[in-house]
Amino acid sequence: MSATKPDTIVLIHGFWVTPRSWEHWVEHYKAKGFRVLAPAYPGFDVEVEALNADTTPIERLEVPAIISSLEELIQGLDTEPILIGHSAGGVFTQILLDHGYGACGVAINSAPTEGVKIIPLSQVRASFPMLRNPANRHKAVGLTYDQWHYTFTNTFPEDQARATYERYHIPASGHVFWGSALANIHPGHDDTYVNYRNPDRKPLLFISGENDHLMPPKVQISNANHYKAPGTITEQVTFPGRSHLMPAQNGWEEVADHALTWALDHS
Repeated sequence: MSATKPDTIVLIHGFWVTPRSWEHWVEHYKAKGFRVLAPAYPGFDVEVEALNADTTPIERLEVPAIISSLEELIQGLDTEPILIGHSAGGVFTQILLDHGYGACGVAINSAPTEGVKIIPLSQVRASFPMLRNPANRHKAVGLTYDQWHYTFTNTFPEDQARATYERYHIPASGHVFWGSALANIHPGHDDTYVNYRNPDRKPLLFISGENDHLMPPKVQISNANHYKAPGTITEQVTFPGRSHLMPAQNGWEEVADHALTWALDHS
C-alpha cells in the first residue's frame, strides 16, 4: 500500500446491529469525497429483516472469521484506510491495528479488549439479557424494546428510540458475547487479545458517550490506559449526553467530523 493520505474509510459495526447502523455516516463521508466501506460480518450480508427471520448466521459467528474477513478486505485496498469501529467494532478496530492494518483507528463506545477488567454496574445491567442464562452461549439473543432503550438509546427521544429499534435491531451472538465476557478468566490469550506494547501500532482514538450504559467512558479510559508502547498515540475523548448508539443519535455529525478530523491529523 502507498503512504498517501487515506482516501478510504472502513466502518465496522457492533453487536445487535448491522452495517445499516452506519447509514448516515456512509453518506456523510461520501459527500466529503471518501470511499466508504461498511462491511458486514460473515453471513450478515442480508437485510436486518432477514437476520431477524433466520438467526443461523448469528449463531455461527466467530471472532476469528470476522477479523479474517476484515483483513482480506483491507488487503485489497490501494491505500491504508481509516478504521472506525463502534462497540464490538471498536474491539475489532483495535485488533486490526495490532495486526498492522489501517492508517489509524477510532473506537466509538468500544467494548474492551482482553485484560480490561473494569465492569461498571450499568454494564452489568445492560448485559444481563445475554448473561443471565448460560444456555444463551449457544443462541442468538435479541433485546426487547425496553432492554434496547436502556442499553442503546437511553438519552434518545422516545419516538427516535423506537424507530432505531425497528430499523437496526437484530439478535447478537451468545457464543461471542459470552467468550468476550469470560476472556479475563480464560488461561492464555482469547479472541480479543491485543499486544498493548506493540511499538508499531498506528494512532488510536477512543470516543465515549457520557451516558452510555453498555460501555461507559470508564471502560474506554481503562482500555486506553492499557496501551504502554513508547512513541504510539492513544487518546480518549468523551461526548456529553450521548448514549451507546452514537452513530444514530441526534448530533451524530459532530462525532463523525471529530473522528475524521482526528484521523486525518494523525494518519
